[in-house]
Amino acid sequence: MHTKEPVVEWHPQEFQEFVPQSFEGQMVDSNAQAQALGYDPFSASSTISSIAGSGHQASTINPYAQDPSLSGASYYQNAAGFQTSPAYHLYWPVGPQPTGLLAYQRTAHDFFIPDSVREDLQKKAEAARQVVPNSSIPPLEQFHSLFCLDTSAQKNQSLFGYSSWVYKAVSAKDGNTYALRRLENFRLTNETAIRAAQAWKRILNGSVVTIHEAFTTRAFGDSSLIIVTDYHPNSKTLAEEHFKQIPMQRFHGRQAALSHVPEQTLWGYIVQIASALKAIHGSGLAARLITPSKILLTSKNRIRLNACGILDVVQHENMRSLSELQAEDLLHLGRLILCIANNNASAHLSMQKSMDYITRSYTARLKECLQWLLNPQPTQSTSTSPTAPTHVQKDIDTFLGGIADQMATVLDSELHAQDTLTNTLARELESSRLVRLLIKLNFINERPELDASQHVPGSTGPPPSSMWAETGERYYLKLFRDYVFHQVDAIGHPITNLAHVLDCLNKLDAGSDEKIALISRDEQNVLVVSYRELKRGMESSFQDLIRVGRGSGK
Repeated sequence: MHTKEPVVEWHPQEFQEFVPQSFEGQMVDSNAQAQALGYDPFSASSTISSIAGSGHQASTINPYAQDPSLSGASYYQNAAGFQTSPAYHLYWPVGPQPTGLLAYQRTAHDFFIPDSVREDLQKKAEAARQVVPNSSIPPLEQFHSLFCLDTSAQKNQSLFGYSSWVYKAVSAKDGNTYALRRLENFRLTNETAIRAAQAWKRILNGSVVTIHEAFTTRAFGDSSLIIVTDYHPNSKTLAEEHFKQIPMQRFHGRQAALSHVPEQTLWGYIVQIASALKAIHGSGLAARLITPSKILLTSKNRIRLNACGILDVVQHENMRSLSELQAEDLLHLGRLILCIANNNASAHLSMQKSMDYITRSYTARLKECLQWLLNPQPTQSTSTSPTAPTHVQKDIDTFLGGIADQMATVLDSELHAQDTLTNTLARELESSRLVRLLIKLNFINERPELDASQHVPGSTGPPPSSMWAETGERYYLKLFRDYVFHQVDAIGHPITNLAHVLDCLNKLDAGSDEKIALISRDEQNVLVVSYRELKRGMESSFQDLIRVGRGSGK
């Protein structure tokens, strides 16, 4: 027996309401920061991830990070009435996978797409449908259902010169979902500045987030610039992928060891960004923002340049020469790969130390490529690399010619990934074929209004065909339904055998000559029919359904 300590009565009046007075120093612990960095897009969180110190750029508090309508609110109306996220465990295989199967043997999950692909697609679809009830965000022209995608409490103004937020919105014109980037307190002084975004609408590259529209609005109470781009759900930036510091839960204050980035991943990034720069530079433009926080990772090793064209509008008055901006794109590409390879966002500030790490951890081919990108002028070299042509201007075409072998390797990987997706899609092709077959059967079975033995109220036309009588085609189709789905074992327990169902439906769809015995529910009648006769009866019955439906004007 242990005595309990007396409970201390809590008096709310003894504590003052917390009001933040300043934002100096670190105000959150390491665990809270880890939770903020591991942000889950399916659960709204109002936790402030970090507060900028005095050494950072001037920043603005994100009002949506502490919006009471967002914190603790559900994404859907009447969320308690149904489950807000799919039950992924229902699709996940239970138990160990069988091994040693013969060539013709399959498991149930072999007939459908992999669970990881299904879960990823469902998460993206769910993220695209997220809404906040009673949101205070106003609609913008034809865009409605705006949802703030920013999770950081502070907004850095160093990139654009203005505080920016990103929203997800639905267009009333086409019903598609778009991403809207808003630049706060932007005043348009020249009409030609907003027209600079029109040239980016012609950039249709797989490695660039497409820009659709640019306009100004006062819906937020100020003069804001809105850039409308494609929306890629569940995307994250390269900064979140490679530069986030996750504290170890076991040892407080120590950071988890950062993983080594494979060289093939770096080459994939280089080839994709180079492909984007080829399309951008070929249209007489410059990307200007090749930074980790503005490059989206939309799927595995699949990246896209984001926020392109914004600086063309914001800095339209003091625009530099095109050749200078395009040369700067190559320099920024080299800095990006250098920082990712070193797992350090400021690796380009200590160039010698970073290049020494590249020498130790990667091949000389990658080091040579980075030196070509980072050096103002190409160095002397005789190898077949971007450094080979010493008399050719340093541009994107020269760079693409130097990494042609790596482009072939990346292209081969993409072709293999496409083949995998095609094979995955072929599984669903069989599923859709069987679904159409099941729909026809359920349209036919259990329709007493078309039974020739019953009178349809209000009907003055001729009676339906005799094939809908209990002795016609509809009858053995109903018995076939019982044969496929309602089988029982010797002691009357139901049998749920997916292999039996798929086998019967595939033979019915093919019209096999194999015969089966269909027994009535009272076990007084036995019908021996073939799958070919069953298919013929199903098609004729379904056509009769369509004919009756058209005759009634439906």
